[in-house]
Amino acid sequence: MKVLVTGAAGFIGSHVAERMVAAGHRVRGLDNFDSYYARPLKVRNARAVRAAGCELLERDLTAAGLAEQVAGSEIVIHAAAQPGNSAATSFASYVRNNLQATCCLLEALRSSTSLQFFVNISTSSIYGHEATAPERAAAQPVSHYGVTKLAAEQLVLARQREDGFPACSLRLFSVYGERERPDKLFPRLIGSALGGPPCPIYEGSREHSRSFTYVDDVMDAIDRVLERQSDCDGEVINIGNDREYRTGELIDLVESLMGSAPRLSLQPRRHGDQLRTCADIRKARQLLGFAPRTSPTEGLRREIEWMRGLAQETGLKN
Repeated sequence: MKVLVTGAAGFIGSHVAERMVAAGHRVRGLDNFDSYYARPLKVRNARAVRAAGCELLERDLTAAGLAEQVAGSEIVIHAAAQPGNSAATSFASYVRNNLQATCCLLEALRSSTSLQFFVNISTSSIYGHEATAPERAAAQPVSHYGVTKLAAEQLVLARQREDGFPACSLRLFSVYGERERPDKLFPRLIGSALGGPPCPIYEGSREHSRSFTYVDDVMDAIDRVLERQSDCDGEVINIGNDREYRTGELIDLVESLMGSAPRLSLQPRRHGDQLRTCADIRKARQLLGFAPRTSPTEGLRREIEWMRGLAQETGLKN
């Protein structure tokens, strides 16, 4: 099949693109190489994705000519987004890159005669301070990221409800692994233990709990969605780990695996942070037969190995 992946030079998107190529699909990736984090990291991702056999183009989803770029796509996996919870990122950027970009992509696909299914990559941030509920629970986002991702999800599902547009939305929970964004907890911890700057730890966050989900488990879920398109059409599905871990536990695990302690820098509480996430994946188990398989010990061991290689290759520090 002909698969389009947006955000294909990012963390999630690059893994999706490689997985789709490995499955034998013809894959085109789009990415705007946003400056939210260092461009060389995305260029490195892009190089790996292209080496795997994916055609990857630098394109902004809000720019003219998008219909030509998406023409002929049979599967679309929409992973492009303005991520994170940063006061340095304007609300306008979240609106443009999450909501407007999704709207433009949907419009570019409006007259498509080839599209079979659209997978929207969403987030547990939609639930708000505590992401522990099933999909039918009321959304209560507390960050600009969560608000705009909820709006984007509803744009996709509104098209599905109104026009029969074949689509689903996957709400991902605390995904980690190789190529993870450098502003996230684990890259900062690992980078600090490798000699980089101290990792900021926000007041109270050691007691926060998370459904840390290894990236390959998310890829397995996407594979299962594509195998069960008719069952997933119109659905919102939580994809994550149904075990939760305190952030402090994982900080200690990183230290144990690396044999050296990351330096930490205590920061004031950050507005919009989630206090607890524990993925309710009963629906994913029923519809997809999904179950996360990778333990934090194994997943973090792989991420540490990858970051050590990155440090040796480029000298980049978090």
